[in-house]
Amino acid sequence: MKKRLFAALLLLISRGAGAQGAPPAIPIHDPVLTRQNGTYYLFGTGNGITVWSSKDRQHWTAEAPVFAAPPAWAVRAVPGFKGHIWAPDISLANGQYSLFYSISTFGKNRSAIGLATNKTLDPKSPDFKWVDHGEVVASVPGRDMWNAIDPNLVRDDQGTPWLSFGSFWNGIKLVQLRPDLGGPAVPAQWRTLARRPRTAALADSLPGDGAIEGPFVFRHGGYYYLFASFDYCCRGPQSTYKMVVGRAKAVTGPYLDRAGTPMEQGGGTLVLQGDANWFGVGHNAVVSFDNADYLVFHGYDGHDNGRPKLRIEPLAWGPEGWPTVAPAAK
Repeated sequence: MKKRLFAALLLLISRGAGAQGAPPAIPIHDPVLTRQNGTYYLFGTGNGITVWSSKDRQHWTAEAPVFAAPPAWAVRAVPGFKGHIWAPDISLANGQYSLFYSISTFGKNRSAIGLATNKTLDPKSPDFKWVDHGEVVASVPGRDMWNAIDPNLVRDDQGTPWLSFGSFWNGIKLVQLRPDLGGPAVPAQWRTLARRPRTAALADSLPGDGAIEGPFVFRHGGYYYLFASFDYCCRGPQSTYKMVVGRAKAVTGPYLDRAGTPMEQGGGTLVLQGDANWFGVGHNAVVSFDNADYLVFHGYDGHDNGRPKLRIEPLAWGPEGWPTVAPAAK
């Protein structure tokens, strides 16, 4: 009953938007966006994975979540997981949508990344059906100094699939996937793309103070650009989230910031940070529509007690090829 009431409330919010001016930003964490047949589909963190649809990226309708019940494999794999799924990633290849998603509990690296697929994103289509393929990558405390959350799929110039992921611990990782995307290529090679200094004395079971997460790799102008989020999300007015970027000629790196510092050594050129209007901004995706690029992310609204809201901003590329975004909206 609570889920139905919540969905109804979100629907009223989305349909009532614009009654007194610009539509309000919808509540979301960790958004990713795509478009099919003139309809935009937005996925984000939430019970069963939050889904919204829109015709204009302004007025949004809440759709049913991807999962009506927590995936059974995930409940077994991650103690304490109750269905709140984090940081999805959506992509299309060979007529199939692939949705990677994160299973975890806060501050722990007993985590896993799963994969679900669908032929269409239109819930009215007779072909609409999410098929869950279970675990793709997992991290285990005491074995892995990385955290298997925040997945992002990228394909290189040869079409080879790679999965970037990670949060805190020893930073952002990359692994080549099998062609079916169901697991790492054999033998698996775990590469570090970016990290920040971590206090050495901390126990391996703790995330540590090297606050980095949310990788997204985007190809532009002969480079692979690695976006990531520094500092802390999810703290309302105390959120300090910000987005940084580096670039590389190969998907495997090394990714250098504008000053030439490797992201693997703590580098990262600032893209956007919070201010009095948006306390923190981060966990971004980059998407292209009609020959224009957009930065999709969430921000903590300074005019609404720091609640997380959707932001979509045009992304420009400077004369040296570095991405820039307009100042935070007021």
